[in-house]
Amino acid sequence: MAPTTFQVLSVNIAQARLVTIQGLDVLTAMGKASVPGPVEVRPLGLAGDEQADQTVHGGLSKAIYAYPVVHYAFWQTVRAQAQVAAPDQALAPGAMGENLTLAGLQEGQLWIGDRLRLPGCVLAVSEPRMPCYKFSAAMGFPQAVSLMAQSGYSGVYLAVIEPGTVGAGEVGELLPGPREVNLRELFLSRMGRR
Repeated sequence: MAPTTFQVLSVNIAQARLVTIQGLDVLTAMGKASVPGPVEVRPLGLAGDEQADQTVHGGLSKAIYAYPVVHYAFWQTVRAQAQVAAPDQALAPGAMGENLTLAGLQEGQLWIGDRLRLPGCVLAVSEPRMPCYKFSAAMGFPQAVSLMAQSGYSGVYLAVIEPGTVGAGEVGELLPGPREVNLRELFLSRMGRR
């Protein structure tokens, strides 16, 4: 059986900033922007990137957030249906708040403990992203959290096993772990959708 490969399409970072959501000023680093690489991969995340609320994003087990580019079409469509964006308005890499925009991997292919070996670092699948009100605000409509729960398009948090670097265009390999807990099934169970 051939190994599963994937590609890093974009590496995205942001500094935390104050935004107003539902009349409250909150700190967020959702609006990540693509940066030229390579970018240093540290145990707590990418160089130059911040996480605004480390009780839910960040730390050793959630150092890096990756999102499959294949789901971008879904979000573009539902944003158009919610009349917050034109049908042809593409989402920029990092729009989901992800550090790595990936091609070739989706949540159903990933299991807790799987490793993503890239040329300059090794990352481990640790848990699915649990969406919050900041995600709905970034998408521009209040139903975004429930749509993520229904679709299972959570993306994946990654722990840094071997620090180093990562850059756009790099090809990596999925190294299977114990294969006991599937990422998508765990997300759907946590969201009460199983």
